[in-house]
Amino acid sequence: MLTGGVDAIRFTGRIRWWNEEKGAGLAVADVPAEHIQGLGGLRQQHVEGSINGADFASNVMPAGGGRLALSVSKAMLGAGRAVVGDEADFEIRSVGRR
Repeated sequence: MLTGGVDAIRFTGRIRWWNEEKGAGLAVADVPAEHIQGLGGLRQQHVEGSINGADFASNVMPAGGGRLALSVSKAMLGAGRAVVGDEADFEIRSVGRR
């Protein structure tokens, strides 16, 4: 369960570059709008969960335009057998450091 007794958040999202014009740098996945409040709103926070079933520890951060993005590291991509441009299954189980 997430902080505050909320059930885990699950979504499918496309992994994209933070700055899509450059086509490189930080990879992210946008959190669907309906889950933003469940993660504490539009603010940077530590999260733990899974990508395609592989566990991760990462961060969510405001991405402009009312969006919240999950940072997707190279290690997460490898563990989740995904690349930028792929759709992946995400689960966020906890918010904030333990």
